[in-house]
Amino acid sequence: MEERWSTEHVLSLAPDAPSRKAAGKLSSPAPWSGTGTDGAALWGECQGSGRTPYRTVVELATPAYQCSCPSRKFPCKHALGLLLLWSSAAEAVPVGEPAGWAAEWLAARQERAAKRAAPPAAPADPEAARRRAERRGARVAAGAAELRLRLADRVRHGLADQSTAGPWEEVAARMVDAQAPGLATRVRELDDLPEERMLEEYAMLHLLATAATRVDELPSELAATVRARVGYTLDAAEVLAGPTVRDRWQVLGSRDTADERLTTRRVWLRGAKTGRHALVLAFGRPGQAPDVALPTGHLLEAELAYHPGARPLRAALGTRYGAPEPGPAAAPAGLTVAEAVAGYGTAVADDPWLDSWPTVLAGVVPVRTPDGWCLTDGHHTVAVRTSAVPEAALWRLAAVSTGRPLTVFGEYGHQGFAPVTAWPADHRPVGLTNP
Repeated sequence: MEERWSTEHVLSLAPDAPSRKAAGKLSSPAPWSGTGTDGAALWGECQGSGRTPYRTVVELATPAYQCSCPSRKFPCKHALGLLLLWSSAAEAVPVGEPAGWAAEWLAARQERAAKRAAPPAAPADPEAARRRAERRGARVAAGAAELRLRLADRVRHGLADQSTAGPWEEVAARMVDAQAPGLATRVRELDDLPEERMLEEYAMLHLLATAATRVDELPSELAATVRARVGYTLDAAEVLAGPTVRDRWQVLGSRDTADERLTTRRVWLRGAKTGRHALVLAFGRPGQAPDVALPTGHLLEAELAYHPGARPLRAALGTRYGAPEPGPAAAPAGLTVAEAVAGYGTAVADDPWLDSWPTVLAGVVPVRTPDGWCLTDGHHTVAVRTSAVPEAALWRLAAVSTGRPLTVFGEYGHQGFAPVTAWPADHRPVGLTNP
């Protein structure tokens, strides 16, 4: 039997609240005709205000969407409405062969996917590529050396002496000129740091800048970590051209963050066989939802390729072997608070700049104290990183717990624990951070 998505999962794909509201009005059979599904896709025609109905098709695996409406939002309200109709009333979307217009779009999409999966072509001029890489490496090293001097000057004058301390934006601009955007981002954050964290961040940034000036002397895995922190990037095709790991990946949770330019979706996975964690990133422009949507708690048989590094975590999603399937009813295996602290310590030993590590805590209870929120397993307590979690999400966690122990997935680091998903006893997972 075909596994339908939950209403919550469908609405999580919406680019904004108005789209969710509009989709609800299109979730009944009345405006739809010619609907159908073959298990891999949905299609249908939705009657709007004009004479010609809008043709809508949804490819479920990615998912991906196509609609003849003029909306600039992806997915549009028609795609969301069709998904809601299928989710709540499967009989209104009968099984069959795709309509001609839907089959044409699906075939073209498969062809484009095959081309993207092909190994990246070698540079037209390898020698020119080598020279460009050398020039960038020299610029990055020079920028990192300048940053070290700036940091040393601030410490030499004393952190309390503001007479020589100007804004860090000028230094960040110098790092951009040096083609080190990762350094630039961390430098910009210095102006907003509380005083008690300033020396700590100066030290970590100085360590990163030092490593960037000596990257060729480092072990290959650590060198890859430094390059990634400095701002070198690899596209998905490059990563997927390397080794891949096939597993049944359990979706532990997801979290969206947005600014005026971009919505970033983080999806955390854990291999059922390998036990490895993975973080898949997806991005969406304003009015467009990120292109990866995986239901929390489900299992996905797929290949992942990890970005190189001393502590690989970020991964590119490769070949999928079917759609996500419902996972086990039981919560995933978790750690005690003490084990989580030790696990993060091991991770930091590999990557000194690691702010947090994906962690499943078992048998913890959320508690609100005068000093803030925390999670306790009865023996040890970990503070909740409230700067990364909305207050409403923490109250939701408390409501889900009802004072009883539960399993919680999130990111644990030196600033505390940021919960993402909760598993109350004998219940399906509850997302805490996304609407």
